[in-house]
Amino acid sequence: MIIWSIVWGAILGWFWPGYGDAGVFIGAFLGFFAGLSLRWAVRAEVQAAWKKAPQPAAPAVRQASAAPSNIEDAHAPAVPSPLPVPVPPPPASAADNEAAQAPDLAPNGLPRAQAAAAPAAPTAAARPAYKPAEPNAVELALLAAKNWFLGGNTIVRVGLVILFIGLSFLARYAASAGLFPVELRLAVIGAAAIALLAVGFRKRHDKPGFALALQGAGVAVMYLTVFAAFRLYGLLEPLPAFALMIIVCGLSCALALLQDSRALAVAAFAGGFAAPLLLSTGQGSHVGLFSYYTVLNLAILFIAHKRSWRVLNVVGFIATFGVATAWGVLKYAPAHYASAQPFLIGFVLIYLFTAILYARNTPTRLGNAVDTMLVFGTPLAGFGLQAGLVRGMELGTAFSALGFAALYLLAAMLLARRALAGYRLLIECFIAVGVGFATLAVPLALDAQWTSAVWALEGAGAFWVGMRQARWMARAFGLLLQGVAAMAFLGGLDGAAGGLGHHVYAIPFGNPAFIGAMLIALPALQLAWWLRKPLPHSESSWAKGYAGVESQLSVPVYLYGFFFWCLGWLLEIARRVPALEADAMPQHVFSERTTGLLMMLAVVASAALSMLLGLKKQWPVATWPARISVAVLALGYLAQAGEGYRVLATPAWAVWPVVLVLHYWMLRQTDRLAQAPVLPGSEGRASPFGFLHAAGAWLVTVLLADCLWSGIGKAELWRTSWAGVVLLVSAIAVLMLLATWAGKANRQAQRQGFAWPLHPHAQAYYWLAALPLAVLVFWGTLLAAVHSSGHTAPLPYIPLLNPTDLALALALGALVFWRRVLVTAAPPPAGAAWATGRNALVALALLVFIAVNTVWLRVAHHFFGVRWDADALFASFVVQTGYAILWTLLALTLMVLAHRRVQRPLWLVGAGLLGLVVVKLLLIDLSNAGGAERIIAFIVVGVLMLVVGYFAPLPPKAQAAPLPHAPDLKEEAQP
Repeated sequence: MIIWSIVWGAILGWFWPGYGDAGVFIGAFLGFFAGLSLRWAVRAEVQAAWKKAPQPAAPAVRQASAAPSNIEDAHAPAVPSPLPVPVPPPPASAADNEAAQAPDLAPNGLPRAQAAAAPAAPTAAARPAYKPAEPNAVELALLAAKNWFLGGNTIVRVGLVILFIGLSFLARYAASAGLFPVELRLAVIGAAAIALLAVGFRKRHDKPGFALALQGAGVAVMYLTVFAAFRLYGLLEPLPAFALMIIVCGLSCALALLQDSRALAVAAFAGGFAAPLLLSTGQGSHVGLFSYYTVLNLAILFIAHKRSWRVLNVVGFIATFGVATAWGVLKYAPAHYASAQPFLIGFVLIYLFTAILYARNTPTRLGNAVDTMLVFGTPLAGFGLQAGLVRGMELGTAFSALGFAALYLLAAMLLARRALAGYRLLIECFIAVGVGFATLAVPLALDAQWTSAVWALEGAGAFWVGMRQARWMARAFGLLLQGVAAMAFLGGLDGAAGGLGHHVYAIPFGNPAFIGAMLIALPALQLAWWLRKPLPHSESSWAKGYAGVESQLSVPVYLYGFFFWCLGWLLEIARRVPALEADAMPQHVFSERTTGLLMMLAVVASAALSMLLGLKKQWPVATWPARISVAVLALGYLAQAGEGYRVLATPAWAVWPVVLVLHYWMLRQTDRLAQAPVLPGSEGRASPFGFLHAAGAWLVTVLLADCLWSGIGKAELWRTSWAGVVLLVSAIAVLMLLATWAGKANRQAQRQGFAWPLHPHAQAYYWLAALPLAVLVFWGTLLAAVHSSGHTAPLPYIPLLNPTDLALALALGALVFWRRVLVTAAPPPAGAAWATGRNALVALALLVFIAVNTVWLRVAHHFFGVRWDADALFASFVVQTGYAILWTLLALTLMVLAHRRVQRPLWLVGAGLLGLVVVKLLLIDLSNAGGAERIIAFIVVGVLMLVVGYFAPLPPKAQAAPLPHAPDLKEEAQP
């Protein structure tokens, strides 16, 4: 109803004059309220009509369940209840309907008298728990204000706010009206502040909360009074004003310590740190500013010795380092170094000792508490300022990082020598900060390669310490440092002198690139060896959670180490050496072709070494790199082919046999590990690596084709048909090899008697490896038949004995032979039905038909001078005549064969082809008026059709086999 009202209101508003485009929105708005009021009115009318309608009697079940009100009612004769009057269903809600049908029952189904005494059903427990949304920043601010007003003495806090606002208004009115001198007005406000302090101090025992609130307000008013006298009215000079603020700060600190009031101390120090900023004229000295801040920070250190007021420490830390940062950004110059450095050292030391004092004064059940802001924020903020101070000094940041590392490691050592168990967490934090700065000093002083190497060694050392001491945090830090070292090393390769193939070093194996990669790889491999077994740890929940993660890290850490091992060798192989002449470019150690071959050999040899390690140590993950050797060989060949470099060229012919033998050996060892219980967890499992064998067969196909291409190149036959069928011939050869060699083991029951790799990978060869080759042969045959002209220079063209026709014949034979292997396989491979079914035979027949037709096209091209072009071939009546005769001969062959074998479907196929010949004669050949080709076509086709009709009549239909024990109908039909 409301939606329709909005729609009609918008339509009326659109057509109503005087409102323009806004009429649509005005009409929709008015329509919404009209629909809403109409819905309320209709519902009210329906409910009123429903109340006036007669109600049906209560159900019998409810009447029977109601208890009698007295004894007389209990013994009264049962009176049948009247039939319910049919009432139309009400449009109101289900709750209204139920209430109208049973007005004397409670919502729980009981009489209202019993429902009043019955306990309420626990419905809240059955409902899902409601999770409130997280408050945003505005809600948090409102909540903080609410807590301040409603927490403690609310009336006093609200009254102080109102009083403060009133005094502000009074001062403003008096200033604008000029009623009193400025000095008098400020004196009155200052007297009011002193009065607040005095009253609050007197009531400190009777009403502590009330008293502290008054004193805090008095301190704030005094700060503002001094500020107004200096900044707004110029009644005070900077030095007296500064002295007054120091007095206010000191008085406030004394009152805070005397009453153990954290809030009063925070107010006092907040005003003290703000005083120089409020009173600054821009002409002051940073020495005076930082001297004053040093005094305030020493006061905070003194208070930290007595109290564990963390909020006061935070106020001092933020104010000190915030102002120092602002001064450093806006005012610092190198000439200020000597005067600024001592203050920065003092600030860092003050908050270092403050963090220690806070831990001492805050014992907990798990040890002394740690103020994370002071422990970690102080070195971070201090080092940031220190880096700014030494920005122009060579290695200044590196030595600064070493200084911070020495400071925090020394503090950790001094705390550890006291043998205080409660300081364990603080000591660990100091050690982490010190190690972090020591780690940071390395990249600040060295290049990326040496930095990553030092970090990797440091990470391995931290992991070893954590393993010996059963401390999971140290081990986690060591692993994290390994990752950081890897990122630093890889980031350094992007530089001008660090990229792969761009770094220039004269010393082989002694340059930062190779040593850096090896110093990452070797510690990582050692970490993977340590991680292969569960390591000891404390029984805390964090340690147990980390132990579950750590148990899964052995494999990725080993692969990470193997990657950097291979990367080091690749960097060494791609290294360049400085040129002998000054202006010459650096030269590669090896040529680009040799570099690619050596890289491939290095990775495959590294995988073989890893396999030896896995076999010797019975370490499964060490055998994993062997599984990627075929991928490495494939990438190596692609890189080599991209450079136009053949497998039989020098020195490729010497490298490829080595890598293929290594690959074969690793494949054999991988299968042994998968079949035999050599490694834990491999007992009784079949080898899952058939794909690697199949990939090896595909690689051999490509390598064989490359060798054939080498011969084509030497004979300069690239523009002939010899080059066009090279890949097809290679695929045919490998497919035939797989079908003949692996096809003899296509029965699983007899496979046990064959040697490796046919047992257990025969199916991987004759199905998984052969399937892509068969697809390649099929489509390659189709493309070669259609596109190859059969050019055989320097040899003459001979039909059926040229490279194209021979390749087509071999391809068709290979496909048929491979299909027979699949048909006789027991059990047949999964998914091989499409290759052994009727559709495969139809596809092969079509391929044979196309191949035979293209043989005639090549004959017409070479012997009758028809241009090798689709349009020219189609327009040639010689070609059309030959097609008519060829198709008729094919139809004759099919029909004679079908007649002898009594295969009616095959005969119908031949008849269909013969009908196609007739149609072609009438539509195409008949248009060759006066041409001899038309005569030959019609005569030959006619004679052949006569031969078909004589020798190959239509075979009879196959009769259904008689049912068992059925009577012979012919015998019964005889008299």
